[in-house]
Formats: sequence, structure tokens, C-alpha cells
Amino acid sequence: MSMQIKISRESAVPMTEQIVAAMEAWIRSREAHAGAKLPSIRQLAQDCAVSRFPVIEAYDRLVSLGLVESRHGSGFYVSASAHAALDRAGASDPRRAEEESNYILAQFNHPGETLKLGSGFIPEAWRDMEGISQAVRHVARTDPGSLIDYATPLGNPALREHLQARIAPLGISADAAQILITQGASQAIDLIVRYLLRAGDTMFVEDPGYYNLFGLLKLHGINVVGIPRTATGPDIEFLQAQLKLHRPRAVFVNTVFHNPTGTIVAPSVAFRLLQLAHEYDFTIVEDDIYADFQADTTDRLAALDQLERVIYIGGLSKTLSSSLRIGFIAACHKTVKALGDIKMLTSISGSQFAEAVALTMLERGAYRKFLERLRRRMSDALGATARTLEANGWQLFAPPAGGKFIWARVPHIDDSQTLVACASECDVTIATGAYFRPNSEPSPWIRVNAAYAQDPRAQAFFVRAGQLEPVSATAPAERAIAS
Repeated sequence: MSMQIKISRESAVPMTEQIVAAMEAWIRSREAHAGAKLPSIRQLAQDCAVSRFPVIEAYDRLVSLGLVESRHGSGFYVSASAHAALDRAGASDPRRAEEESNYILAQFNHPGETLKLGSGFIPEAWRDMEGISQAVRHVARTDPGSLIDYATPLGNPALREHLQARIAPLGISADAAQILITQGASQAIDLIVRYLLRAGDTMFVEDPGYYNLFGLLKLHGINVVGIPRTATGPDIEFLQAQLKLHRPRAVFVNTVFHNPTGTIVAPSVAFRLLQLAHEYDFTIVEDDIYADFQADTTDRLAALDQLERVIYIGGLSKTLSSSLRIGFIAACHKTVKALGDIKMLTSISGSQFAEAVALTMLERGAYRKFLERLRRRMSDALGATARTLEANGWQLFAPPAGGKFIWARVPHIDDSQTLVACASECDVTIATGAYFRPNSEPSPWIRVNAAYAQDPRAQAFFVRAGQLEPVSATAPAERAIAS
């Protein structure tokens, strides 16, 4: 067997991910035939000069992806369906994957390098740095054990009670035992995918939608079907047509201040979506990570359904602190128990310190006061950005209702890759709209984070882009998204 795995200890990529990527590449190369025996855990650990733990996790992940099968008492083998699983997962162009990775990493560059106009973050200057600092000092002084101890599996009980109280005004009835704290919404989504789906299953996602979700689903070998997002939510007619062709295990919906369009699901769409969930027996994963940007409550699927067919995701990372990584899941007791077990197997627990700091911010009222300031500031930025875009000839997908994002295009530009090049000339970083589509289809739209849009570089970009000569896309035009 010619498989060779080289582990870089200097790389930021975890060892487990390096092993998975190397073995997937080897299987993809067709050098590995179905039924080929793989090295034992001990042998592979020795060959890679690592402990057995990353090898165990890598084999577990490869099994869940359908690339490897475990035979009791015999070892691990390339599965008979490995190549089909890779095809289902999208076996995407490596150059495309590298481009997407580069864009994601660009968001973490030092703020002095380029203006991250398409970023998902709010600026550091907009955060409550002093409030967070005070909370950190308070926790370090009064709860030193949190600096070194594991958190409880479900998360800090007092914090879960506060989160329960925060979703109650949305109409979601849940006790603290139905709340699971996660390391941001990203871990919440990963746990839910592991719980609900297996390689070969189908999940409906929004188009455009959350690009990290698309990559995660393909990593797990899930069939991804895009449902166009309209100004009132998922295109229900299109979704119904797809239900006649597919039987999804789950449907993912970003209810309020949708990423990237900034829209809100209308009540009529929410009711119909729940009816279809009962009729076709699928679970709705409701992403409400931007809830705290909203001052006036609108309908949530979890409130209408009371967590019967809905798993609800929320968090504080988008507002309070991306570093603290506080997300949470609300679901029925059975689901929370199962998700808690998966969390323990994959990460043991969260950060007791981060949870204690977040709890302090909530208990002292600092977070509530911060949100009031943040909402006003974001509302002003959204209004100003919308006016600037329209004054320069841009088209908005929908009038901004709140949150951070505006989904916009220059009407005579068919592929936003042209806008990416234009932005670069203005020292601005944006992502082509293709990043937000399930299979990276060309798109004329881009995501604008209004918090950065008053910067002179952004203003210059808006003007210059509006003056671009018409450019036609060489790829087929994307399906019109109704509004």
C-alpha cells in the first residue's frame, strides 16, 4: 500500500484533520481499492509519530463519512461505497476549496491590512471591551476554579437558566434541562449534523446561505439541496417541488436577519414550513444566532412548534465576544441528552471560564446595556449604507430590517467576481456571492457588513463599482430569486 501521511506539527490544522485529509486524498486517487485493509491504530500512530488519540478520531470520522468501514476484531478497511461517498460529497475543485479557505482566513487578518467589508464580525471598537474586562477580572477573583476546571457537560447551570429566560420572550417554552451550551453556533451545528444525519442523507439548505454549513455537510457526505431564499424566507413552492424528488432528514433555516440577505421569515412561510415538516417527516434546524440584534420580536419556528420538530440554535458570539464562543441549543429533552453525549465524546466539555464570564455579563446587566447601544449603532449604519448603495446605482435584495448585512448587487454586473477585483483596488476585501451558494454557483450579489461601510475605502468602492462597464457572466445565470 503506497499511502503516506506526513504530519506537520507546525501547522495550525489539527493532527486529526491532517490524517483525515491525507487518507481521503489517497482514497480519492483510486490507488485504494474497495476492501483494502488500512493500518491498525497503533501502526498508523507509530508511522505518523503521534499518539493514538488523533488516529482513533480520524478513523471514526472516516467511518462516519462512509469512506472506511470497521470490522470487529479485524480492523479498518476502505468501504465498498467510498468512491460514491466522495462523489456525493462534492469532490469539489481543490483550487476552489483553497480560494474559500483564503477568504475565511482573510477575515482574521490584522485590521490594518485591508477593510473586511464582507466580514461576519462587528468591529472591536463596537464591542463592550471594558465590560468584558471587568467580568474577566471578577471571575478570576471570585471563581478561580473556572480558570482550570472542566465545565459541566450541558454547560453552566446558572447560564442555562439565563439563556432559558432570554428565549422565553420569543415564545419558546423550555426548561434549563432543554438547553445545551456549545462553543459557538459552529459547534452547535456540527453536533446536530452528527446527531441527525449519516453519509448519503439529504439536507435542504438556503440558497444563498451559510457557507460553513455547506462545507460541513459535504465533509460528512451529506447530499445538499439548495432552496432559494426570498425576502420572506425559503421559497415554499420550490421547496414543495423538491420534497417530491427528495426525502430530507432536515431543513436548515436562518429565521431572523438571515445571513447573508438580512431578511426575516414571514409568519405565513413559517406556518407552511412547519406543516410540511409534519407531512414529510423532517426536522427543522432553526438558526437564530442574530436574535439579539432584534428589538421587536417576530415569529420563531421554535415558538410555533415548541421544539417538537424544531432544534433551535442561538448564541452570544456575534454580539458579546467571538473569543468567548458561547452558543447554545434548545431542543426536546431526548435530543438534548443525545447531543450532550456527542459533545462529551467529541470535545468533553466547553470552557467553564468563558461561560462564567458570559454569566457575569448577563447577571450584572452589562450585556443588556451593551445591546441597546449596539442595536442603535447598527440601525444607523444599515440605513446609511442602504442610502449610499442606492445613490451609487446598486440594487438591494431587500430593504434592511436589522442585523448586520445587506445583500446587494450592481445591476449590470452578472458575476460578483468582477466586484471582488474592483474592491481589491480600493483596499477592500469582499467575497464573491458564489461563496454563499451551496455548490458555489456564480452570483451577482455580495454581502456587505454595514458596520464597516462608512470607511472611506468602502465608500470609494461603492462609487467605483457603480461606474463599472457592463460585464456578462460566462456561466449560466443563477435562478431568479423571488422577492
